[in-house]
Amino acid sequence: MSLSIQARPWRIAASRTAWLSLASAWLAWLFDAMDLQLFTLILFPSVGELIGSADPARIARIGGVILAGKLLAWGIGGIVFGVLADRYGRARTMLVTVLIYAVFTGASALAQNWWQLAIGQALAAIGIGGEWAAGTALVAETWPAQTRSRAILVMQTGFAFGFMLAAAANFLVGPIGWRFVLMTGVAPAALALLIRFCVAEPDRWRAVRRHCGRASLAGIFAAPLRRRTFAGVAIAAALMIGTFSTATLLPIWIPALLGPAHRAQMITVTSQCFLLINLGGVAGYLTLACVLDTVGRRWSYFVVAIGSITVNVLLFTLVTTTGDLLRFAPLYGFFAIGGFGSIAAYLPELFPTRVRATGQGFCWNAARIITAAGPLTTGAVIGAFGSIRATALVVTGIYLIGAGSVWFLPETTGLPPED
Repeated sequence: MSLSIQARPWRIAASRTAWLSLASAWLAWLFDAMDLQLFTLILFPSVGELIGSADPARIARIGGVILAGKLLAWGIGGIVFGVLADRYGRARTMLVTVLIYAVFTGASALAQNWWQLAIGQALAAIGIGGEWAAGTALVAETWPAQTRSRAILVMQTGFAFGFMLAAAANFLVGPIGWRFVLMTGVAPAALALLIRFCVAEPDRWRAVRRHCGRASLAGIFAAPLRRRTFAGVAIAAALMIGTFSTATLLPIWIPALLGPAHRAQMITVTSQCFLLINLGGVAGYLTLACVLDTVGRRWSYFVVAIGSITVNVLLFTLVTTTGDLLRFAPLYGFFAIGGFGSIAAYLPELFPTRVRATGQGFCWNAARIITAAGPLTTGAVIGAFGSIRATALVVTGIYLIGAGSVWFLPETTGLPPED
């Protein structure tokens, strides 16, 4: 007797098309995260060499400007490519974004001054920002409703593995020089071949495209989607500001924890730290995959936000050595990185197919634009509060905005996105 799709295991119920879509989106998100993280890991040596200074405060200021520009471009690219994904197709858009971030991450290695590095990273970020909206919509529309959230969370693990891959590249290639680390970012270009020849556009998108015409950004600001759009930006921004601001502080904090006598260990300790953080992130994604449908989207996000506050307070008050930091890193990653799985599964279900990539892309990437202010002001905030610890504790309060905003959204557990 054959089993219904509801009764079959999720890994069997999906079609070959769904698995190809998930595989390509997972790889694209993995390399997306890798190219994003590479600069964070080599921020200290690259900016220090290009400005001719080893002063942490000055490096933090210049690095903050580069990161702010990168996040701004990341957000703009994500919004633009979200609209394009609704108009021209998920797979086609994902292919273009992969090529953009691969080419310009590699080109950043040729920078001769800090503003050339900033331009290269900003151009790469346009592609990095655009990939997520297209890839997530692709997975959401090719997997059955009963298993959609799990598939998206599996895709989201690519982000943590991408961070780990960046840490591995920095560990293996970093001793040769930071330019060679950035050159490893060209590797994702080969993924474009898989997307071009193996991944088809979702049937759901094709059908809606025929009947509804072209999507527009204005559609997500009309009733009844307006409230979902603004609350979606708030919950995404809270996690991004909290996570990226504190994660950006870690490579600057590590040399201070090591002290001048052990500064040579900086590359090793930084790579180990981010590897452990992202192992914790994978554990966070897998935990959400098990509990998300039972607990619900809103409660899952709320627990992530409160957990992130708790962990950050403990991290930046109790840790005094790099050994302490490495022991604490997986728990930090469980909430700070793994917690993004809650909004990755939630945002696609808040918008119908005709504007899914536009809506989720706007929420995710408008949050990135807001987050751009964080690195830009990091140096000034460190100066105002006197230490990296105090700065991190102040930034942690942003999670409270997300914890409150999520209750303005509907619960979508078990509901397929309406068309």
